[in-house]
Amino acid sequence: MEYMSPLLEQFLTCLERQVETREDEEQNVKLTEILELLVAAGYFRARIKGLSPFDKVIGGMTWCITTCNFDVDVDLLFQENSTIGQKIALSEKIVSVLPRMKCPHQLEPHQIQGMDFIHIFPVVQWLVKRAIETKEEMGDYIRAYSVSQFQKTYSLPEDDDFSKRKEKAIKTVIDLSDAYKPRRKYKRQQGAEELLDEESRVHATLLEYGRRYGFSRQNKTETAEDKKAALPMGLSAAEKADAHEEEELQAAEEQRIQSLMTKMMAMANEESRLTASSVGQIVGLCSAEIKQIVSEYAEKQSELSAEESPEKLGTSQLHRRKVISLNKQILQKTKQLEELQASRTNLQAKYEEKKKTLTELKSYSEKLDQEQAALEKIEAKADPSILENLRALVAMNENLKSQEQEFKAHCREEMARLQQEIESLKAKRAPDGGEKALSGGEPQGAPTPVMTHHEDLDRRYNMEKEKLYKIRLLQARRNREIAILHRKIDEVPSRAELIQYQKRFIELYRQISAVHKETKQFFTLYNTLDDKKVYLEKEISLLNSIHENFSQAMASPAARDQFLRQMEQIVEGIKQSRMKMEKKKQENKMRRDQLNDQYLELLEKQRLYFKTVKEFKEEGRKNEVLLSKVKAKAS
Repeated sequence: MEYMSPLLEQFLTCLERQVETREDEEQNVKLTEILELLVAAGYFRARIKGLSPFDKVIGGMTWCITTCNFDVDVDLLFQENSTIGQKIALSEKIVSVLPRMKCPHQLEPHQIQGMDFIHIFPVVQWLVKRAIETKEEMGDYIRAYSVSQFQKTYSLPEDDDFSKRKEKAIKTVIDLSDAYKPRRKYKRQQGAEELLDEESRVHATLLEYGRRYGFSRQNKTETAEDKKAALPMGLSAAEKADAHEEEELQAAEEQRIQSLMTKMMAMANEESRLTASSVGQIVGLCSAEIKQIVSEYAEKQSELSAEESPEKLGTSQLHRRKVISLNKQILQKTKQLEELQASRTNLQAKYEEKKKTLTELKSYSEKLDQEQAALEKIEAKADPSILENLRALVAMNENLKSQEQEFKAHCREEMARLQQEIESLKAKRAPDGGEKALSGGEPQGAPTPVMTHHEDLDRRYNMEKEKLYKIRLLQARRNREIAILHRKIDEVPSRAELIQYQKRFIELYRQISAVHKETKQFFTLYNTLDDKKVYLEKEISLLNSIHENFSQAMASPAARDQFLRQMEQIVEGIKQSRMKMEKKKQENKMRRDQLNDQYLELLEKQRLYFKTVKEFKEEGRKNEVLLSKVKAKAS
């Protein structure tokens, strides 16, 4: 402490006495919650008991940030017992990354270094949540990448079997598709009559490829015995008639198919088979003619269908009409659906705009509520007399402003009225000017009633103007007084500010004590090295003198005896110095043991103090409960 001034020494001693050394229970609770969050997220290094809370929290935050694919400029190797400067630098690097991650919570480096776990907890909670979400997002990608990397080098037995059977299976599928593709078996004869009905043409085409799609009864598989058994069990006359009608339709359909088949002849294997290219060429050459014929046929067909009566129409024409009407309905419904979708899109956009406006209004309302709550807190902490005085002054100010506005409006109305009177008087005076000039009853310089009225108005206007000026001066004076009172209120710190100042003073004290300890170590190291340097210089000078005088001392026996006596004296002096240093070492060791014993006693007193405070709080709580019960019984 030789390098420090006595005033600084006294200041540090006072700080050591005044600063409260016990840890805050809420800080310990938040630290426990932070460590539990980090362990639950996968940072198991937080379980190590040998690490300090600062190292655990900093390591957990760094781990969460790197898990979220963000870089932090920190040392790779762990460094224990870092200095204050190193801790603050590390905290600043971590805090600089949080805005890039769009963290919604604010955090300062001195809060991390001062282990303010109440403000660190929401940031750690957000980082853990972000790290878990990043793990879930990257899990499928990493799994797929791992599988692809595995498949590049290795393969499973099932994959080998599949690759062996793959070519054979592909060939088999191609062969089966060629074997079972549609083949034309029959062909209509050239002399056969042309089919006018679309349904007949469809049936004929299917029959050419060996497919019979006739009328099928639903209960075709029933046996005759089943039919006979079903008839006595409640089959009515209407059902019998329906069954008879179905049988007639079946017979007619079979007869029609047979008539179509009689007009066909069997095909050879490759006879009359056209390729796709030849068909495409034919269609391309006659596309215009085909379109014209199709349009003419559609017109003729529509005319014929219009002329025919509904009784003469067959099933195919009715089916075609139904298909056309259904297609029209489909087009109408599709158009309606598109209109509804467009209106739905517009309504959705309007809904999003209204929703966004509602969100902005809600956020603005929450902000106003927060500001109102903060103002209420400030008002609750302020002096009631000052607040009442301020309210009275503000009310007076508002009243004066309203009076000023009313007076200005009244003056404008009065000025407009007076101007109208002046204009009317001027208008009346203009035609009467000649008559007044002719009548010499009154002199020209005599005061008229109009002039006296003008002077009265000017006088009243000046009086009102002076009143307005005085009111403005009074208002300015009141505003200055209100501003002075506002400044006085702002100068008084609130309880939250005092707590913040106290925490900041504690942090500064800890930093000062750490720097003081570090500087003391440096000075001790410097003094030790300086003493070592002095002893080494003495040793070197002694060895140089021995080396220089050795040859002269060995020249004669008397000089040699004197040289030996001097050496013995030097050795004796070194032994005495060594004994003094050993004695000083023992004294320092004893002093250290005494201080350690005092430290242990103080720790025991501190534990006893905490225990007593806890018991006192518990007894106080019990006392409050009993008092509340007594008051309840008394009431």
